[in-house]
Amino acid sequence: MASYNSGWLILVGILVTLSLPYSHAFWGNENKIHTAVFLSPEFVLGPGSVENRFYFNVDFPKGHIALKSFDAEVIDEAGYPVPLHETYLHHWVVVRYYVRKGVEISKLDDLKKLNRSDYISGGNSGICQNGILSQFFGLGSETRKTSTHIPDPYGIEVGNPAEVPSGFQEQWMLNVHAIDTRGAEDKLGCTECRCDLYNVTVDEYGRPLRPYYKGGLLCCYDRTQCKVKHGFEAVRRTLYLRYTVKWIDMDRSVLPVKIYIFDITDSWKRTPSSTEINAEHKCKIEYDIESCDATGLGNDGCIDTKRISLDMPFGGYLIYGVAHQHSGGTGSALYREDGQLMCSSLPTYGEGEEPGNEAGYIVGMTTCYPKPGTVEISEGETLILEFNYSRIRHHTGVMGLFYILVADDLPKPMHRLRTVVQTQDSIMVVAILWAAAALIGVVAVIALAVHYQFKCEGEDGYEAIGM
Repeated sequence: MASYNSGWLILVGILVTLSLPYSHAFWGNENKIHTAVFLSPEFVLGPGSVENRFYFNVDFPKGHIALKSFDAEVIDEAGYPVPLHETYLHHWVVVRYYVRKGVEISKLDDLKKLNRSDYISGGNSGICQNGILSQFFGLGSETRKTSTHIPDPYGIEVGNPAEVPSGFQEQWMLNVHAIDTRGAEDKLGCTECRCDLYNVTVDEYGRPLRPYYKGGLLCCYDRTQCKVKHGFEAVRRTLYLRYTVKWIDMDRSVLPVKIYIFDITDSWKRTPSSTEINAEHKCKIEYDIESCDATGLGNDGCIDTKRISLDMPFGGYLIYGVAHQHSGGTGSALYREDGQLMCSSLPTYGEGEEPGNEAGYIVGMTTCYPKPGTVEISEGETLILEFNYSRIRHHTGVMGLFYILVADDLPKPMHRLRTVVQTQDSIMVVAILWAAAALIGVVAVIALAVHYQFKCEGEDGYEAIGM
């Protein structure tokens, strides 16, 4: 009887193991996820006005941790989400930096006055130079419906005491760029920062704009004003960026990922030293889209496609990818040089009025989560970045950014299995092997139980089993 019961216990154990999510069965998930919700400093907007400020030393989780997600949205004083057709969220970004202890930075002007030896950038791993696109997280109008979740067992490591320069402390900067389009004469034109609608001829530093510059970030800087309909009036209102951070405590079970951001405007060209991380990657961030009418083309197949080649100055396993586009965007993808698709990201356009579903706006971008170990990037490998925009109408100041997370290592069980299974479908094969092994175990347990049952029948009959 004891053997019979132990056999069924083994069977139950196998079935429970099979019912676990695949990642849990392999790696476990004992690290508790922490969540905190913060508010940016308040900003006040009236019809047509612009907020584009840099807030230093914002609230952020402390300690040696691994970030798992960072989500954000614009809300009003009562905590209600504000729709994009009222306040357009051009972008938000969060950037790490190190500042000497005892030195305080609260705004960008403070940073400009700082002794350079008191401030050290703590940006991502590249690949743009000069602090451009150095954010850890950042999105725009798509923020409400774009996943930033980092799957187990990975995370973005921050707060490591061994990485903080001596005499410095780690802090975070938040940049919020929002445009109030209530009553705007041309809402899309305001969100695309058309210079004529802002009546701007110089940038925020007073430098004249290039003659051919028709719109973009240089025309919708902080406290500029977009044109509103004559006689339109609405109250100025206080707003916030509400951001939610999820993280776990950093330990040996967490595999750190590195952040890389590709820009379709990158003017990089291959040279003998171009695979080095300090190779010249001049990222212009924005560009314009000419309409089909302007080029004499019809609306059929009226798509602007930009492609660039980039040699990778790093290697590792692709864990996550997502693109950032503006209105008119139709999707982006990352390919190998032979045309093999590695990751794609497509926009979702809203169809209504409520926050998260605003008609005509990109309200989400799809993300890619490759199966662990199936998409490996080799150092020096050439990848192709592609961005597509509709050309039915003219667009100014659009962006084509591709954000990826890359891990140097795979979980240890995966490493062992890859020595046996070395195909793109290794995870599926391993899952099948696990299922087969479990099935064999189940059959063995049943056979043992049946054998025991027959043995008991031969000795004591059915009454012996019922005792």
